[in-house]
Amino acid sequence: MIYASRFLRYEAGKPIYGPDVREVQAKLAKLGYYENAIDGVFGIKTEEALLRFQKEYSIIADGIVGKDTWNIFSFHTNDDVSPLITQAKLPHINIDVNKRQLTFFRLDKTSKTYKVAVGRPSNPTPLGNWVIVQKSLNPGGPFGARWMRLSVPWGGYGIHGTNNPNSIGKAVSHGCIRLYNEDVIEIYNFTPLGTPVTITGSGYSAKPLKKGDEGKDVRKIQKMLKKLGYYKYRIDGKFGEKTEQAVMRFQTKKGLLADGIVGPVTYETLYKAYDKATKNTAP
Repeated sequence: MIYASRFLRYEAGKPIYGPDVREVQAKLAKLGYYENAIDGVFGIKTEEALLRFQKEYSIIADGIVGKDTWNIFSFHTNDDVSPLITQAKLPHINIDVNKRQLTFFRLDKTSKTYKVAVGRPSNPTPLGNWVIVQKSLNPGGPFGARWMRLSVPWGGYGIHGTNNPNSIGKAVSHGCIRLYNEDVIEIYNFTPLGTPVTITGSGYSAKPLKKGDEGKDVRKIQKMLKKLGYYKYRIDGKFGEKTEQAVMRFQTKKGLLADGIVGPVTYETLYKAYDKATKNTAP
């Protein structure tokens, strides 16, 4: 399980863009690492600024925005939303990840429920109590018609539209909550900054995987290692010696402790590499 939203990075030829990239650029600029246009496009200058930031703060300098980078951003840029929470009259948003439903409670006490897409098990939607801290009109692409960022400190999570309406009702995102464009437009104007958002449901456990384990989690690891060229055998869901050796080769290549166990650090590093290899940029 990876508690970070989509892994923002430089992709030559087809750059990643969106309000989450704009947020990263703004934070890097505030900290003095980025002096170019805050345009929401993850270009080479954004990557260079990010690498300088990561090196100075002694986190893995891979040019990819993961949970460690988001956490440091949040700590050092004073993302204090407490003044927003004190607003007297606000609507409320409740999201049930199990039912894949968003309920919008208006100030007049009426409510309406909408069908949503939520995070996949490997990148779950973060449960808890949050508030809306940023809004954007017409971000386009995978964000659809509207974007509203949540106050989750370890990632660029948001409630937004989509250019893939067939995904609604499924657990397929990098943790964001997707609505049909007409639905997100309907609630956007009634959702001021500071609006509380409660996300409930079942969390996903991700126990470390090691030799002797079996199941769909092992199949997923084997699939990713095979795509990355570290595992050349049948995907059988059994964590045997060949899978262990493949994990160790991957860990050695990435400068991790080569213990053959897929723990939190190996999980995140593996998902970063897999998303990059498959060019997965969806929020």
